[in-house]
Amino acid sequence: MKYGVLTVKHTGGWCLWDSDHTTHDIARFVNYNSGKGDIVREFVDAFRTRGLKVGFYYCFPGDFSNPRHGSRIPEGKPDLHGLPPEAAGDYVGFIKKQLSELLTEYGPIDLLWIDQYSNKYTRSRWQEVRAHIRSLQPQCLVIGNNAHSLRESDVYSCEFPWDSSGMPPEGNTIPAEVCDKISRTWFWNTTDGPEHLKDTRYIIRMLKLCNERNANYLLNVPPDRQGLISGMHLKRMQELAALLNATATEMDGR
Repeated sequence: MKYGVLTVKHTGGWCLWDSDHTTHDIARFVNYNSGKGDIVREFVDAFRTRGLKVGFYYCFPGDFSNPRHGSRIPEGKPDLHGLPPEAAGDYVGFIKKQLSELLTEYGPIDLLWIDQYSNKYTRSRWQEVRAHIRSLQPQCLVIGNNAHSLRESDVYSCEFPWDSSGMPPEGNTIPAEVCDKISRTWFWNTTDGPEHLKDTRYIIRMLKLCNERNANYLLNVPPDRQGLISGMHLKRMQELAALLNATATEMDGR
């Protein structure tokens, strides 16, 4: 692994840092460091001390509040499309304020992975948001999920297998990234079993295919409720490391 991407705000609208712009954040989690925690800070510090680059995933608005996503709007409450209540009436303004926090309070950020960048609620102002990011951290790589044009994203992006037709083509020379998941779902849960894990050789085949097509392979591995990679996920990663190391040793000996 060379870098990691932490989900700092997903479709539920909750932020994993203590944001000045909403109470819908980590401070509400009173069982975690008595509401004084900052998972974003812990992630950044842990990765940097190990020489790993850091990235953040931040989700823009979308139509998430429906039975297909397992969620409904509480009776009498407005649909804010995955943003905190304080974003009502000014989605882009709120997003820019939160991105400002993430890009000024945690040092150099190597990558911003934006989900739903082309949603119908804020798409017309996407370039404005990109310019805002550039003004704060010009060296930060901005990835629009499933964006295949460098006008929309700094790299060619594919969320596999949701965008299976979006895999970088053979002979691709454009910088690219392909994200995939190690098990059935993106998040840790108690229903996935060993039968749902991707086979080690499948992961290596995907890594090789992506690298051949000038793409990084971003593999989603969900932390458990203690924030650790554990159990069958840890075992699969250890198997993967052993096989990759053995392959590298074999190649070095030729």
